[in-house]
Amino acid sequence: MADNQQPQFALQRIYVKDASFEAPNSPQAFSKEWKPEIKLDLNSGARKLDDNHYEVSVKVTITATNDGETAFLVELIQAGLFAMVNIPEQQLKPMLGAMCPNILFPYLRESIDNLVVKGGFPALMLAPINFDALFQQRLQQEAQQAQEAAAEQETTH
Repeated sequence: MADNQQPQFALQRIYVKDASFEAPNSPQAFSKEWKPEIKLDLNSGARKLDDNHYEVSVKVTITATNDGETAFLVELIQAGLFAMVNIPEQQLKPMLGAMCPNILFPYLRESIDNLVVKGGFPALMLAPINFDALFQQRLQQEAQQAQEAAAEQETTH
């Protein structure tokens, strides 16, 4: 089967899918010395919309506590619509799991910063995240789980 179609990749749209900001202890939180503890939860996902389109999203939850109280809580899902045509299967997973989240992250970072500043707090510039390393880590975990499951099946038979 000769396939003369070149692989095509295009970012069609970037959008905020969900955003939430809470500052449960304001305005009292503003009167304390600002030495926050920041807890960050991050994950990404992708879903196929049709043969050539995927939605990729990066979700972050940030909780900032200051002096033992929650100063703010931010949840944001930054998403993108990507067109992918004639991408080989072995390249598709790394593109969806690493390359697309790397494209989305600067937008997520800016949106988080805007929400935090508009909430009356000092800017919060998230450090860059290596989605390539996170993707490789996830692949290793999946491989290890598959090996453990196979070993478990062998011992039960």
